[in-house]
Amino acid sequence: MDAAEFRKRGKEMVDYIADYLEKIDKRQVFPDVEPGYLRPLIPDCAPQDPESFEDVFKDIEKIIMPGVTHWHSPYFFAYFPVASSFPALLADMLCGGIGCMGFSWAASPACTELETVMLDWLGKMINLPEEFLAGKDGQGGGVIQGSASEATLISLLAARTKTIRRVQSEKPELTEADIMGRLVAYASDQAHSSVERAALIGGVKMKNVSSDDMFSVCGSALRKVLDEDKAAGLIPFFFCATLGTTPCCSFDKLLELGPICNKESIWMHIDAAYAGSAFICPEFRHLLNGVEFADSFNFNPHKWLLVNFDCSAMWVKKRTDLTDAFKLDPLYLQHHHQESGNFIIKWDDYYFHWQIPLGRRFRSLKLWFVLRMYGVTGLQEHIRKHIRLSHQFEHLVLQDERFEICAEVVLGLVCFRLKGSNELNKALLKSIDEAKKIHLVPCQLREKFVLRFAICSRIVESTHIKFAWQHISQLATDLLKTWEQNHHQQ
Repeated sequence: MDAAEFRKRGKEMVDYIADYLEKIDKRQVFPDVEPGYLRPLIPDCAPQDPESFEDVFKDIEKIIMPGVTHWHSPYFFAYFPVASSFPALLADMLCGGIGCMGFSWAASPACTELETVMLDWLGKMINLPEEFLAGKDGQGGGVIQGSASEATLISLLAARTKTIRRVQSEKPELTEADIMGRLVAYASDQAHSSVERAALIGGVKMKNVSSDDMFSVCGSALRKVLDEDKAAGLIPFFFCATLGTTPCCSFDKLLELGPICNKESIWMHIDAAYAGSAFICPEFRHLLNGVEFADSFNFNPHKWLLVNFDCSAMWVKKRTDLTDAFKLDPLYLQHHHQESGNFIIKWDDYYFHWQIPLGRRFRSLKLWFVLRMYGVTGLQEHIRKHIRLSHQFEHLVLQDERFEICAEVVLGLVCFRLKGSNELNKALLKSIDEAKKIHLVPCQLREKFVLRFAICSRIVESTHIKFAWQHISQLATDLLKTWEQNHHQQ
């Protein structure tokens, strides 16, 4: 394919994508395929000779689309939002076209410098304390990771290195292996599984801290487990606080937890993967109060801020805590600007010291396009609209005495269920899955099997919420009839 054909085919692909997104509500939200559907549809081996673009293009609808779950459908209410917008898609095209590997300033100066400035923009939008920003002379700063899982892992590994060095300076007789065997990380029993996975990768113990009736971790619960572990000779070193848990969007109590972590020299990382975007709205910023006690903080613009995957924003209060843990400087990655007193990023231009991989995409282009083309007010309205729609759904549920709300509705997630057994609610979800008109996923809150209704699509409207509720309500009516008949027969 030469440049002339690329121009032609590129325009065709833009038209296809625009048509797909404009008419996505006409597609069944969840596919009608069984595992293994795709292999019989394509050859066993790659073609020996080139095929035409037309041949590839026609197979999109024939082979790919039948197996796609349409995350941007207004009938998709599962998981959490996955953000997308036309400005972000255009920026991703440019990112792919430039195709740089922005691991250092010299590898692509614009890639490094724009990311630094965009993370400062975003930090100011959510009113992060100044010490988390790079600015011109700050000790903190932001970086774009691929996911919140990566941000948690990076934070845990940096905390591990910092703690080992501190303990060794206090007790030189202890080896690194001695200390590693006693390290303990903590998170809420409602925290995402990626936190436990980070501890597995990091080779340290992980303990869950019990959450309260609001599914939040409070200071007394953390203090109890810390005292027990310290008495047993263990070394607490890392706590991951969650703002907006995956099961029910609950919020750990930072103002209680932060001072404890600071006093005990425990690294506090805040995972606000979903909820963080809402902090651009002043009426929700109080949910972030206590961030001043944290060592690192992360949220995903690729969830709710109209920047398509992957774009996970992470800030650290002291960036040398990260770079000291991961720093290697082979000659082939050095450049002559490093020693320049006028160098704009005096602190450390190697972003690969802030992450697991060496290579990195020009992801800040997506932020730059979206923040400029929506503006803060446009993004605030997007967030507020989703939250209004979640409260609309909550109101519909509360009007039906057969159902109950299972957790406080704070942002764009409603946890609800039929009053009754877990088996009844599993049957309701099975009916929803089989109908394939809307898509939901469940969660477990204590002993209850609960349905999650997340406002996800950029194009979802009140009419889609009403449709979803009418559909759920009718399925519940049908289910309860058969349930009662079976009960009487037994």
